[in-house]
Amino acid sequence: MSTDVRRVITVLAALLLAALTTTPARAADGDAPSAGQRIAEALRTSPVYVDEAYADAVPPSRQRQLADRIRRTGLPIKVVLTPLTKGDAFDGDSGVLAGIVRDRLQDQRELILITTDGEFPDYLNGYEWPADTHQTRDAVAAAGFLDETRDAGLADLTAEAVDLVAEGKGTQRYEEATKDDAPVSKPGPGGSRWWLWPLVAVPALALTVIAARALVRSRSRKTAPAVPQLVFATARAADEAELRRRAEAEVLALGEATQAADVSTTPDLQHALDAYAAAGRVLDEARGVPDLAGALALAQEGRGALAGSPGLPLCFFNPLHGGAALRTGWRPLGSRDRLDVAVCQDCADALRARRAPEVLTDTDEDGRTVPYFELPAGRSVWAATGYGSLMPPLEGINSRSGRAR
Repeated sequence: MSTDVRRVITVLAALLLAALTTTPARAADGDAPSAGQRIAEALRTSPVYVDEAYADAVPPSRQRQLADRIRRTGLPIKVVLTPLTKGDAFDGDSGVLAGIVRDRLQDQRELILITTDGEFPDYLNGYEWPADTHQTRDAVAAAGFLDETRDAGLADLTAEAVDLVAEGKGTQRYEEATKDDAPVSKPGPGGSRWWLWPLVAVPALALTVIAARALVRSRSRKTAPAVPQLVFATARAADEAELRRRAEAEVLALGEATQAADVSTTPDLQHALDAYAAAGRVLDEARGVPDLAGALALAQEGRGALAGSPGLPLCFFNPLHGGAALRTGWRPLGSRDRLDVAVCQDCADALRARRAPEVLTDTDEDGRTVPYFELPAGRSVWAATGYGSLMPPLEGINSRSGRAR
């Protein structure tokens, strides 16, 4: 048995033992919105937020230097350096953190966000809205692969990420930094070296992925990092109970925001209230993941109404990916008509590469699992609205007298 395989098995055994002997505490409902709000409020006074856990790695003097560096770029860059672990307010997912912070900064249409990574604390993730104009995702990823940052501390790594974003050549820098790697695919969900799969048969597939990635990263920092997932990773999205808790927290946060809104300065307050009421009904009557995603879409619409700008809806192909980054043309299979849909950056990249994007599925009348948008519009309000891409979710709800489906 090779050394690599023995290492994988060792890691798997440790992870399996930990999973069986520990039960991480789950964040209470509403923790993510409140934590996100706290971070967003801090970012309004300084472009750099550092959790006290990282105060030694990025002390106040370095925070001020980073803030000055960001201001000199003239770009809407924000930095959030906070520990992320499974079961915390963001469920250990930097994409969830990014999506919530962005939602709380709705008045800032253009935003570049650099965050810590949920799985590997010495890595950073980059996000940009409304589109990846400055190649932020690749720029921030490239920062961790440069020779000069190989052993850099968190402050220096963040500073390099800011510089690479400002340079605007993130994709080129990423490709240059990783050109000597063994052939691997562009960063993708759960990326790992394919040859490990036939060598180790482990019932817990998720543990295999985690262990393989841990092994690869421990051997070389040149391996492609995981793609950021805005709001939910696919595996967790399949957990309907967890998704319901998330939707409940979002709808609750919208309700609190509508109560705190000033009628005289919020012209679309009634729209937000209607969206809140509809989201509550959909949540109460939800029969599965598509309906729970619909509650999230309505909450998103309500927040846009409060902010006075609708912005982009959730990703058309899979609303669990979070807020869309851009709109693009897409022609459904077998159709001559092109639809103008809002998509997240990952789905946009898939379309450009002529790959099928990851889609949210539903069950048709014959019990088959199909993309939700393939259901007849008369049967599914989500197919009719595209979760906001084709028409506002509230409009679709109202046209059906409040029925979710």
